[in-house]
Amino acid sequence: MKFKTIHFILNPAAGSKEPILSQINTVFCESGIKWEVLVTKKAGDAGKFAKALIGKTELVVVYGGDGSVSEVAGALCGSNTPLAIIPGGTANVIAKELGMPLTAIEALELVKNNLIKIINIDMGMVNKHPFIIRVNLGIMADMIINADNSLKNNIGQLAYGISAIQSFVNIEPASYKLVIDGKIVNENSVALTVTNSGGIGIGSFSLLPGINIADGFLDVVLLNDTNIISALKVAGSTLFQTGSEVLKHWKCRDIIISTDKALHYLCDDIEKKAKKLHIHIIPKALNVVVPSLSKK
Repeated sequence: MKFKTIHFILNPAAGSKEPILSQINTVFCESGIKWEVLVTKKAGDAGKFAKALIGKTELVVVYGGDGSVSEVAGALCGSNTPLAIIPGGTANVIAKELGMPLTAIEALELVKNNLIKIINIDMGMVNKHPFIIRVNLGIMADMIINADNSLKNNIGQLAYGISAIQSFVNIEPASYKLVIDGKIVNENSVALTVTNSGGIGIGSFSLLPGINIADGFLDVVLLNDTNIISALKVAGSTLFQTGSEVLKHWKCRDIIISTDKALHYLCDDIEKKAKKLHIHIIPKALNVVVPSLSKK
């Protein structure tokens, strides 16, 4: 599909320092494509811009990190307006999951030259809030919430690794009541994630094998303890893409998570707090652009 109108939503506070406005102008100035740029100033702007563009443009392109991508995806969820991602953040989980080039200029050239196709992917909903990547509790949330911003700017994703080590030392297990597609499970856990995407933002590595962003299921992954052996086994399962006996894994369409006290959790990049989470899958909720040679 050759796009005639494109709207760009740019987050100037994204982790990448590429001259994105200059790059857009260079790539599209003589393309024959009508394009406009909207620049965010505060949290929530990206979603508001995207919502207003539904039905008014042929393609929404977001430049930013996973937080900006999540905002725009949530706004476009259930619409026919497709989304293209130009990676500009620290982890760029969804851009990597979709096989998009990891430099802005390459991704822009891909869109301009129509070397793309549109696919449908799933999204999730937690307490009536849409998400595209995952909902994290325990260590999975703390390592991102507590990551130092200056470290992220200087060393990128390694900042999350440092934060994860600190979280492993300080974390206390929480008691969860899980209702997974109607089946009750009680667990004590230091890390719990309900994920739509397998990607962890490091190369092509996935949290666990078999997690697919377009299979109509969410994946529930739980870790009971933080001893060093368990940590090494988790790292090994990710590195070698094998199962792990220290991780519990369920596929589901609907899950209710209850705790005795309100806990902090992370919905994509947004920190929230609740005692009860109701999470369900929204199949084929979003149209996204991927390279035309992608296997997705």
